[in-house]
Amino acid sequence: MQDEMAYLVLNTGDVLEGKWLSSVRSTEGELVFNTAMTGYQEVMTDPSYADQIVTMTYPLIGNYGCNDIDYESLKPYLAGFIVSTASHNPEHYESKQTLQKLLDEHKIPALSDIDTRALTRIIREHGEVYGKITADPYDQPDMSSVNPDIVSTVSVTQKQVFKTDQPANDPTPHVVLMDFGYKHSIAQSLLALGCDVTVVPYHTSYIEIQSLDPDGVLLSNGPGDPKALSDLLPNIKHISEEYPTLGICLGHQLVALAHGATTKRLPYGHRGSNHPVKDLQSGKVMITSQNHGYVVDYDSVNMKDWYVSHVNVNDQSVEGLKHQSKPLMTVQFHPEAHPGPIDTHHLFVDFIQQFITKGEKQHA
Repeated sequence: MQDEMAYLVLNTGDVLEGKWLSSVRSTEGELVFNTAMTGYQEVMTDPSYADQIVTMTYPLIGNYGCNDIDYESLKPYLAGFIVSTASHNPEHYESKQTLQKLLDEHKIPALSDIDTRALTRIIREHGEVYGKITADPYDQPDMSSVNPDIVSTVSVTQKQVFKTDQPANDPTPHVVLMDFGYKHSIAQSLLALGCDVTVVPYHTSYIEIQSLDPDGVLLSNGPGDPKALSDLLPNIKHISEEYPTLGICLGHQLVALAHGATTKRLPYGHRGSNHPVKDLQSGKVMITSQNHGYVVDYDSVNMKDWYVSHVNVNDQSVEGLKHQSKPLMTVQFHPEAHPGPIDTHHLFVDFIQQFITKGEKQHA
């Protein structure tokens, strides 16, 4: 299998030659690249990569194996996986299986021996690129756009309740996590900080959330174009006006849209664990984990009610928003990291501090 030739056929007309890393299995998806040096298991299991073929730019992937700890969802949702060189003899005390075995266990088509530098240059040049992993170099991808219903394929279908085993406040704060494709480490971060967490489907109504009596609401990350969820914006606006709210990644974009801002597609996205972000209040620069193809348009933000709290150092794009008077904050990056540095983990603490009072609810 590892010696069988395989091909990545792109809608740009390019054909890249490699070898099967997984069992022979064709797939299509949007091509994206991730610049992280480690964390490939977390990347593979991040639901935000649903329907995407992920290229790892670091040249050696799989050298510390895969374990039972670093899953960010119950299963991988990505369409395919591309690496330059795969390690088949991992060394790590927590390793349970090789990268190749994880790929085959979840039936994820994957290629190795691909010129990932050339592929990354193609994605950077063309921006929105779709491709097909195939055994036939004359095959062609049919996919040409992002599935507008992609969030429904990754969200929970019924609520899930998690109780903290590290209570730090009395009463224990309760956070409702709206699941647009959430990473498990987001819930784990809240639990570790002493919050109970209820995960609910992405389309849960304000009335249903009100019945859960939360202290705060978190809108999670997820895949796809935020404008595809425009029918949810009135509900999101109502929720964010009544409860202390934190939006992360797609959740950040949805809160912004709900309050009148617009979003736009980036040329080729921010995906990796080494993206510098500046806190405009403190002036500090933090290294963040990111995974997104869309951003909030700076010029569309209503500065009478909001201010931009964080910007990307490389391209000056909006990385965070705060409301002028309400306990409402959003960030484009991932404060939970996984993978990546924990420079911005304090934002979870800031979020929780908004509703920790003398046992009294902050909302109506």
